[in-house]
Amino acid sequence: MSELISAVEAVDVRFPTSRDLDGSDAMNPEPDYSAAYVTIRTSSGDTGHGLAFTVGRGNDVEVAAIRALAPLVMGLPVEEVLADLGGFSRRLTGDSQLRWLGPEKGAIHMAAAAIVNAVWDLYGRRTGKPVWRLLAELSPEQLVDLIDFRYLQDALTRDEALDILRRAEPGRAQRTTALLKDGYPAYTTTPGWLGYDDEKLIRLSKEAVAEGFGQIKLKVGADREADERRMRLAREAVGPDIRIAVDANQAWGVQQAIEWMASLSPYDPYWIEEPTSPDDILGHAAIRRALAPIKVATGEHTHNQVMFKQLLQAGALDILQLDASRTAGVTENVAILLLAAKFGVPVCPHAGGVGLCEMVQHLAMFDYIAVSGTTEDRVIEYIDHLHEHFTDPVRIRDGRYLAPSSPGISARLHPQSLADHRYPDGPVWSGEAGR
Repeated sequence: MSELISAVEAVDVRFPTSRDLDGSDAMNPEPDYSAAYVTIRTSSGDTGHGLAFTVGRGNDVEVAAIRALAPLVMGLPVEEVLADLGGFSRRLTGDSQLRWLGPEKGAIHMAAAAIVNAVWDLYGRRTGKPVWRLLAELSPEQLVDLIDFRYLQDALTRDEALDILRRAEPGRAQRTTALLKDGYPAYTTTPGWLGYDDEKLIRLSKEAVAEGFGQIKLKVGADREADERRMRLAREAVGPDIRIAVDANQAWGVQQAIEWMASLSPYDPYWIEEPTSPDDILGHAAIRRALAPIKVATGEHTHNQVMFKQLLQAGALDILQLDASRTAGVTENVAILLLAAKFGVPVCPHAGGVGLCEMVQHLAMFDYIAVSGTTEDRVIEYIDHLHEHFTDPVRIRDGRYLAPSSPGISARLHPQSLADHRYPDGPVWSGEAGR
């Protein structure tokens, strides 16, 4: 009898980060970092783990969405799924009835990402490889077979994708060696949460430089005078040679973004992230034209590969910030990395959250080895929160991510952390239901 997918479990897991205002920004002043956590089980006893990230009550919706997709997965032969991961992804994102809720966006798409990433985690565990290495060892033909080119061909054809991957092939071994030795550059958002007072901002900024980070990021967008003060204090704390990025988390209209950033420009911001609605492609393009040489970065709320295609075609961003769980997981992100390479735009992934650092490092490292072939002007976001809850937490040394060595995508939570933080019945939340 063939091995089958026997269970798709979804658990609501929440961490009370709002108590210390960790993660606070202009649009999310009191977030509770949360995961709609997926475990895929097979009839032989193997497991894979993934998650969709939210900031609290959105977990209710995500858990329901994962459970709505589960019947599309249950009972599938494992070997057939792993042999055609592109087809598996399209099975989830192309369901005719659930697709009506999107298509390919929102809660259903994020639920698909959680399941797709869990299956890649299963694949990595079965082969004994971390997902970055698993991807980097696939042939160019196997990688392009993951991609649905239907809506991309006006910007990226299958042959162009193959050319990008084949050009990178000769240096894969050397770059793998370099990655294992030196790691991948990181930047930290840890000093910059909007709810932190000035003393904490200054202290954490100085600590970041001492720890080897060449870039930090501040949240902005709630109070212009406060943002000017905080930028000045941060610049004084880190000196002229450290990059300071800023992130408005969609707080502004287009003209407001241009005017607000003009008041911060004396402090040399490196990029402005999500300056306006993430759906406003032409607005991002206008902001980019007005603010150059300040760079425009976006992507953590970009729904799918088609929107990334249009952002690139419109010249609307300087930095592409893909996210491990916003689009449909590993499989769709391979397409997005190839689009970025075609247009020559650096990828600096969004991370933070809970589990996002753990998962997205695999995508950036794959990009370095097998797609772009470079880490120039590329950094992965890092925040120093909640990593202790994972069995394979990120490792940072001298401001760089060290390559994961354990099999899978690094998304598995410790059983005790899962039990403690289940919502609403885990002991961390007892008596706080309805929060």
